[in-house]
Amino acid sequence: MWEPEAWGSSGGWPAPRGARAGPSLSSVLNELPSAATLRYRGPGVLPWGASEEEEENGDRNIQAIAEAAQKELEEPLPSRELPWPLQARRAHRQSHAKDQGAQRSGSRGEQWALWLRRSKEKMKAGLHTLQPWAWTLKRIGGQFGAGTESYFSLLRFLLLLNLLASILKACMTLLPTWLEGTPPGPPSPNASSPCGFYDPNPQSLVAFPTHLFNLLSGEGFLEWSPLFYGFYPPRPHLAVTYLCSVFVIGLLDLLLILHRSVSGLKQTLLAESGALTSFSHRVFTAWDFGLCGDVHARLRQRSILYELQVELEEAVVQRQAAVRTLGQQARVWSVRILLNLLVIALLGAAFYGVYWATGATVDLQEMSLVQEMPLLKLGVDYLPSIFISGVNFLLPPVFKLIAPLEGYTRSRQIVFILLRTVFLRLASLLVLLFSLWNQITCQGKAEAEECKTCGYNYKELPCWETRLGQEMYKLLLFDLLTGLAVTLLIQFPRKLLCGLCPGALGRVVGTQEFQVPDEVLGLIYAQTVVWVGSFFCPLLPLFNTAKFLLLFYLKKFTLFSTCSPASRTFRASAVNFFFPLVLLLGLAISAVPVLYSLFLIPPSKLCGPFRGQSSIWAHIPESIYTLPQTVQDFLFFLGTQAFAVPLLLISSILMAYTLALANSYGRLISELKRQIETEARNKVFLAQRAVALSSARGAL
Repeated sequence: MWEPEAWGSSGGWPAPRGARAGPSLSSVLNELPSAATLRYRGPGVLPWGASEEEEENGDRNIQAIAEAAQKELEEPLPSRELPWPLQARRAHRQSHAKDQGAQRSGSRGEQWALWLRRSKEKMKAGLHTLQPWAWTLKRIGGQFGAGTESYFSLLRFLLLLNLLASILKACMTLLPTWLEGTPPGPPSPNASSPCGFYDPNPQSLVAFPTHLFNLLSGEGFLEWSPLFYGFYPPRPHLAVTYLCSVFVIGLLDLLLILHRSVSGLKQTLLAESGALTSFSHRVFTAWDFGLCGDVHARLRQRSILYELQVELEEAVVQRQAAVRTLGQQARVWSVRILLNLLVIALLGAAFYGVYWATGATVDLQEMSLVQEMPLLKLGVDYLPSIFISGVNFLLPPVFKLIAPLEGYTRSRQIVFILLRTVFLRLASLLVLLFSLWNQITCQGKAEAEECKTCGYNYKELPCWETRLGQEMYKLLLFDLLTGLAVTLLIQFPRKLLCGLCPGALGRVVGTQEFQVPDEVLGLIYAQTVVWVGSFFCPLLPLFNTAKFLLLFYLKKFTLFSTCSPASRTFRASAVNFFFPLVLLLGLAISAVPVLYSLFLIPPSKLCGPFRGQSSIWAHIPESIYTLPQTVQDFLFFLGTQAFAVPLLLISSILMAYTLALANSYGRLISELKRQIETEARNKVFLAQRAVALSSARGAL
């Protein structure tokens, strides 16, 4: 039976009553093999549970410990003694064995293989050091917590996606356009066509304010430019590469997001399983003994502090939930149901407002007063974007006030806020696209007078693809402008007010915290807009790359200059998987309008590389018929049941095998956990017996 008095005055390991005459328990435990890892803590570090006398004698051994450490550096240690994970030690042992074999053989081929392997390792290490903003993210995580760091990590990941998409668009769209000759100009306004005429260029001199308004709205000189779909000429090779670029970018983004979500899922499962959430894990294994320098050590201390704060806060909430009575649980669930009904009502009102604003824009643009005043016309053009941004600005704070009333943990609150906000943002975008679809297809009535001739509303939208690209361009640009305005006109003045108003009032008004859910949803919303608009506005990924690059440095400056560490943190592992999951949702939602446009809506007859086709996808089968017969047979075989059925069977077998393997691994892990617990009890028992026997021998 252990009691508090059993702890020694030196803060060492406890000893049982009546056993203090013999060796202490700390001396016995220091003889265990696990105590050998202490030498990796660095020279001068005393063993756990050292007494004051041992501390005085420790200074004499510093020189000896330093000499031993230097010897270990000069002579490579065996793999089993390295302070590395098991997988790293196994890789080190295999690499060391290959190096020794190559050196003994002396053959030129083995020497070349050794050189290539070492060059590959050095290149991998060099690429890891070239990872952008690695030190910045580490500093942010140490000063503001892992939750804030996860936002900047996601921003860096999205910047990589947009950079790759920009390179692919340049190689598959811009390059073929100019390699086949200079693109022709816009169609002549005098050209006769059953689908009317399309003249994007103004016929008279344009004042500078009008140029500025055209830059903001995507009209005028920008409408017939490489920025939008209508500029690209109807060339066979260009049409194929233009369409393939959309699928290549979508597939690449899908694979990268899945890779990121799988790594985040591992962290989430470990955190939620309870195996790594104990406080002893944070206290005894969270420190990195390889850190060098006071700055790195302080950042790691702060990071561990935030992790412990998260664990303590969630433990309090879980303890309160465990002791609730039946009446308290009924009251909590009643409150949750009422709050969710309120959220549904707010979302419904927001969606109706977006639908109304999109329909009212067309009616207002036809008014003579709006057409005569460029500034008013710009405001009408931006009416859907303004309404969507206003809804996205007003409702998330309401969701943030509702979340704490539901009685969830902080990490669960973050997830619910993200779910509601992402549904608001992405559904608002879908409502906007649905309104535009009604305008393009005459509300789905193919027999309507405006759509009967060409299959789309050619009178109002002679080049409907460019119109969709302009809407996505305005959404992205307005999102950037509102972000800059909030930073410069709200956040910085609040910080100045905090400095000018001393006392509690200044602290209350000027104290700001970095709102991770809102910022993350802003990134996902912007990326979804890019995925929707990249087909209709090919240079939109390049524009978003510049926007994210500017946003990174702006948010970093805002974080360190105006924000304070969060008073309530949350577990980063809970959102490291949820962020890519929401990205996948945004990618799936963006694929719906793009695929619908490719397969079902006829392309514009007066602009774009697919003019004259019955559908945008119809150009692909026509291009396949120009290939050799063997290639045609293979491609058409991929779409038959003879290929799909065996593929489905093989996929089912692999899935069943993977599930069975996962279950066996789960049982093995459970058995290993039980063995670890048994070994821990055995060690404590043996240590107690050793101390008792030593005490009895000393008494005799």
